[in-house]
Amino acid sequence: MTTYVISGAGRGIGLELTRQLIDRGDTVIGLCRRAGKALNDSGAQVIEGVDVTADSSMRELRERLGDTRVDVLVNNAGVLTRENLDNLDFDAIRRQFEVNTLGPLRLTATLLGHLAEGSRVAIVTSRMGSIADNGSGGYYGYRASKAAVNAVGVSLARDLAGRGIAVALLHPGMVATDMTGGNGIPPAEAAAGLIARIDGLDMTNTGTWWHANGEILPW
Repeated sequence: MTTYVISGAGRGIGLELTRQLIDRGDTVIGLCRRAGKALNDSGAQVIEGVDVTADSSMRELRERLGDTRVDVLVNNAGVLTRENLDNLDFDAIRRQFEVNTLGPLRLTATLLGHLAEGSRVAIVTSRMGSIADNGSGGYYGYRASKAAVNAVGVSLARDLAGRGIAVALLHPGMVATDMTGGNGIPPAEAAAGLIARIDGLDMTNTGTWWHANGEILPW
């Protein structure tokens, strides 16, 4: 039985990942700020009050996990706002960096003592963080924060290689969630693709950036 820790597990992709993993017999520890009925009813062990932007929250999480070994850490918590050049909200941009970029780094560093050789770390990023694939501009905070977390993920892959811990950067596709205004593919389809990529992650492909469908994406 594999033990997963998933941030942002309360809704959207995180909730669907939780459901599918539990359905196949895995153990899930779902992290969220506030748990709704769907997460509480999922069969996951739920830890509320987790804020990936707060060091104090990370210390509390580490204490609550005790000596639990984490086989797979899924950094899924994220936020999106829609800045353009005529409407630059720098507080919102900073918030996206705190959640989307520093959040995965902070959470992974917090849980290093719970990871061991053979553990895996997944970071849910976005194709909008691709510099080569940016053909439309805008979304300054989201694009920049996701490009930055891609760099974080590659550094983690290099730094954790000696411990036998593999790291993947994963784009779920355009998914119909609250973040996207309900536009895109069903969360169940995206989650199934992400799980397939995580299942295939090992030390031979650590540091790779995949679309959930298996396509390797351009930086």
